[in-house]
Amino acid sequence: MTNLDLKRTLKDLYAPSAKDVHVVDVPPMNYLMIDGEGNPNNAPLYQQAVEALYGLAYAIRAVSKADGNVFTVMPLEGLWTLQGIPDEFVLTDADKDQFVWTLMILQPDRITADIVAQAREKSRKKIAPALLEALRFETYHEGESVQVMHIGPYSTEGPTVARLHQHIAENGWTLSGIHHEIYLSDPRKADPEKLKTVIRQPFSRV
Repeated sequence: MTNLDLKRTLKDLYAPSAKDVHVVDVPPMNYLMIDGEGNPNNAPLYQQAVEALYGLAYAIRAVSKADGNVFTVMPLEGLWTLQGIPDEFVLTDADKDQFVWTLMILQPDRITADIVAQAREKSRKKIAPALLEALRFETYHEGESVQVMHIGPYSTEGPTVARLHQHIAENGWTLSGIHHEIYLSDPRKADPEKLKTVIRQPFSRV
Protein backbone atom coordinates (compact mmCIF):
# COMPACT_ATOMS: atom_id res chain seq x y z
CA MET A 1 0.00 0.00 0.00
CA THR A 2 1.18 3.51 -0.83
CA ASN A 3 1.42 5.82 2.16
CA LEU A 4 -0.04 9.30 1.66
CA ASP A 5 1.97 12.06 3.38
CA LEU A 6 0.19 15.39 3.01
CA LYS A 7 3.22 17.29 4.28
CA ARG A 8 4.87 16.32 1.00
CA THR A 9 1.92 16.81 -1.31
CA LEU A 10 1.11 20.15 0.34
CA LYS A 11 4.71 21.27 0.69
CA ASP A 12 3.87 24.90 -0.09
CA LEU A 13 1.64 24.98 2.99
CA TYR A 14 3.72 22.89 5.39
CA ALA A 15 7.34 23.71 4.48
CA PRO A 16 7.65 27.49 4.06
CA SER A 17 10.89 29.45 4.09
CA ALA A 18 12.26 30.68 7.41
CA LYS A 19 13.80 33.69 5.65
CA ASP A 20 11.04 35.12 3.48
CA VAL A 21 7.34 35.75 4.00
CA HIS A 22 5.23 34.14 1.28
CA VAL A 23 1.60 34.45 0.21
CA VAL A 24 -0.37 31.21 -0.05
CA ASP A 25 -3.99 30.56 -1.00
CA VAL A 26 -5.19 27.83 1.34
CA PRO A 27 -8.08 25.82 -0.13
CA PRO A 28 -10.98 24.35 1.86
CA MET A 29 -9.66 21.33 3.78
CA ASN A 30 -11.11 18.91 6.31
CA TYR A 31 -9.91 18.79 9.91
CA LEU A 32 -10.58 17.15 13.22
CA MET A 33 -11.12 20.09 15.60
CA ILE A 34 -11.65 20.80 19.28
CA ASP A 35 -12.11 24.13 21.06
CA GLY A 36 -10.88 25.39 24.40
CA GLU A 37 -9.66 28.30 26.48
CA GLY A 38 -6.73 29.12 28.74
CA ASN A 39 -2.95 29.06 28.93
CA PRO A 40 -1.61 26.04 27.00
CA ASN A 41 1.28 25.82 29.47
CA ASN A 42 -0.88 25.08 32.49
CA ALA A 43 -4.53 24.56 31.45
CA PRO A 44 -5.34 20.84 32.02
CA LEU A 45 -7.95 20.96 29.24
CA TYR A 46 -5.28 21.83 26.66
CA GLN A 47 -3.25 18.64 27.15
CA GLN A 48 -6.41 16.57 27.40
CA ALA A 49 -7.64 18.07 24.13
CA VAL A 50 -4.33 17.28 22.40
CA GLU A 51 -4.45 13.67 23.57
CA ALA A 52 -8.10 13.25 22.53
CA LEU A 53 -7.44 14.81 19.13
CA TYR A 54 -4.52 12.48 18.41
CA GLY A 55 -6.44 9.51 19.79
CA LEU A 56 -9.24 9.98 17.28
CA ALA A 57 -6.81 10.86 14.46
CA TYR A 58 -5.00 7.54 14.87
CA ALA A 59 -8.31 5.68 15.11
CA ILE A 60 -9.31 7.25 11.78
CA ARG A 61 -5.99 6.17 10.30
CA ALA A 62 -6.63 2.60 11.49
CA VAL A 63 -10.10 2.50 9.89
CA SER A 64 -8.68 3.94 6.67
CA LYS A 65 -5.79 1.45 6.66
CA ALA A 66 -8.22 -1.46 7.06
CA ASP A 67 -9.86 -0.22 3.84
CA GLY A 68 -6.48 -0.23 2.07
CA ASN A 69 -5.77 3.51 2.33
CA VAL A 70 -2.74 4.38 4.45
CA PHE A 71 -1.72 7.90 5.39
CA THR A 72 0.60 9.68 7.80
CA VAL A 73 -1.14 11.46 10.67
CA MET A 74 -0.54 15.18 10.23
CA PRO A 75 0.97 17.49 12.85
CA LEU A 76 -0.99 19.43 15.43
CA GLU A 77 -2.27 22.85 14.37
CA GLY A 78 -3.81 25.67 16.36
CA LEU A 79 -6.02 28.68 15.71
CA TRP A 80 -5.46 31.34 18.38
CA THR A 81 -7.41 34.41 19.44
CA LEU A 82 -6.79 36.65 22.42
CA GLN A 83 -8.69 39.55 23.86
CA GLY A 84 -6.50 42.67 23.79
CA ILE A 85 -3.49 41.47 21.76
CA PRO A 86 -0.46 43.64 22.71
CA ASP A 87 1.01 45.69 19.86
CA GLU A 88 4.49 44.35 20.55
CA PHE A 89 3.25 40.73 20.71
CA VAL A 90 4.91 40.22 24.11
CA LEU A 91 2.47 38.07 26.05
CA THR A 92 2.46 37.77 29.81
CA ASP A 93 1.15 34.70 31.64
CA ALA A 94 -1.97 36.72 32.46
CA ASP A 95 -2.48 37.38 28.75
CA LYS A 96 -2.05 33.69 27.95
CA ASP A 97 -4.82 32.84 30.41
CA GLN A 98 -7.15 34.71 28.03
CA PHE A 99 -6.35 32.52 25.03
CA VAL A 100 -9.22 31.02 23.06
CA TRP A 101 -7.98 28.22 20.84
CA THR A 102 -9.03 25.60 18.35
CA LEU A 103 -6.71 22.63 17.98
CA MET A 104 -6.93 20.62 14.78
CA ILE A 105 -5.36 17.91 12.63
CA LEU A 106 -5.71 17.90 8.85
CA GLN A 107 -7.42 14.87 7.28
CA PRO A 108 -6.98 13.52 3.72
CA ASP A 109 -9.78 14.16 1.22
CA ARG A 110 -10.62 10.44 1.24
CA ILE A 111 -11.66 10.63 4.90
CA THR A 112 -15.44 10.93 5.15
CA ALA A 113 -17.88 11.63 7.96
CA ASP A 114 -18.73 7.91 7.94
CA ILE A 115 -15.09 6.94 8.54
CA VAL A 116 -14.88 9.47 11.37
CA ALA A 117 -18.05 8.00 12.89
CA GLN A 118 -16.57 4.50 12.76
CA ALA A 119 -13.36 5.72 14.42
CA ARG A 120 -15.38 7.56 17.06
CA GLU A 121 -17.19 4.34 17.99
CA LYS A 122 -13.88 2.47 18.26
CA SER A 123 -12.54 5.21 20.55
CA ARG A 124 -15.31 5.26 23.12
CA LYS A 125 -13.32 3.20 25.65
CA LYS A 126 -10.14 5.22 25.13
CA ILE A 127 -11.31 8.84 25.04
CA ALA A 128 -13.37 10.52 27.78
CA PRO A 129 -17.00 10.95 26.65
CA ALA A 130 -17.00 14.73 27.06
CA LEU A 131 -13.85 15.12 24.96
CA LEU A 132 -15.05 12.66 22.33
CA GLU A 133 -18.29 14.60 22.06
CA ALA A 134 -16.36 17.89 21.73
CA LEU A 135 -14.29 16.62 18.79
CA ARG A 136 -15.74 17.54 15.42
CA PHE A 137 -14.98 16.90 11.73
CA GLU A 138 -15.27 20.13 9.79
CA THR A 139 -14.19 21.93 6.63
CA TYR A 140 -12.09 25.05 7.20
CA HIS A 141 -11.39 27.50 4.37
CA GLU A 142 -8.55 29.86 5.23
CA GLY A 143 -8.02 31.51 1.85
CA GLU A 144 -5.22 33.96 1.14
CA SER A 145 -2.64 34.13 3.91
CA VAL A 146 0.95 35.08 4.57
CA GLN A 147 3.19 32.56 6.28
CA VAL A 148 6.76 31.90 7.35
CA MET A 149 8.67 29.23 9.29
CA HIS A 150 9.55 30.15 12.86
CA ILE A 151 12.55 28.28 14.26
CA GLY A 152 13.00 28.39 18.02
CA PRO A 153 10.94 28.36 21.23
CA TYR A 154 7.27 29.25 21.12
CA SER A 155 8.03 32.11 23.53
CA THR A 156 10.11 33.87 20.85
CA GLU A 157 7.42 33.91 18.15
CA GLY A 158 6.58 37.59 18.71
CA PRO A 159 8.97 39.12 16.13
CA THR A 160 7.96 36.46 13.58
CA VAL A 161 4.28 37.33 14.03
CA ALA A 162 5.20 41.01 13.71
CA ARG A 163 6.93 40.30 10.36
CA LEU A 164 3.72 38.81 8.98
CA HIS A 165 1.61 41.72 10.18
CA GLN A 166 4.13 44.20 8.78
CA HIS A 167 4.13 42.44 5.39
CA ILE A 168 0.35 42.69 5.26
CA ALA A 169 0.40 46.39 6.22
CA GLU A 170 3.16 47.27 3.75
CA ASN A 171 1.09 45.85 0.89
CA GLY A 172 -2.00 47.80 1.89
CA TRP A 173 -3.88 44.69 2.96
CA THR A 174 -5.77 44.09 6.21
CA LEU A 175 -5.70 41.29 8.74
CA SER A 176 -8.57 38.83 8.50
CA GLY A 177 -9.27 35.38 9.84
CA ILE A 178 -7.46 33.83 12.78
CA HIS A 179 -3.79 33.53 13.74
CA HIS A 180 -2.71 29.99 12.76
CA GLU A 181 0.23 27.88 13.93
CA ILE A 182 1.38 24.45 12.70
CA TYR A 183 3.66 22.52 15.06
CA LEU A 184 6.04 20.47 12.95
CA SER A 185 8.30 19.46 15.86
CA ASP A 186 7.54 17.38 18.94
CA PRO A 187 8.34 19.68 21.90
CA ARG A 188 8.86 16.62 24.11
CA LYS A 189 11.83 15.52 22.01
CA ALA A 190 13.22 18.50 20.08
CA ASP A 191 15.70 21.09 21.29
CA PRO A 192 13.62 24.25 21.96
CA GLU A 193 16.04 26.26 19.81
CA LYS A 194 15.29 23.95 16.85
CA LEU A 195 11.50 23.77 17.09
CA LYS A 196 9.86 24.37 13.70
CA THR A 197 6.50 26.13 13.66
CA VAL A 198 4.65 27.43 10.62
CA ILE A 199 3.14 30.82 11.47
CA ARG A 200 0.25 31.84 9.20
CA GLN A 201 -2.00 34.89 9.09
CA PRO A 202 -4.97 35.28 6.72
CA PHE A 203 -5.48 38.68 5.09
CA SER A 204 -7.86 40.57 2.83
CA ARG A 205 -6.84 42.69 -0.14
CA VAL A 206 -8.32 46.16 0.20
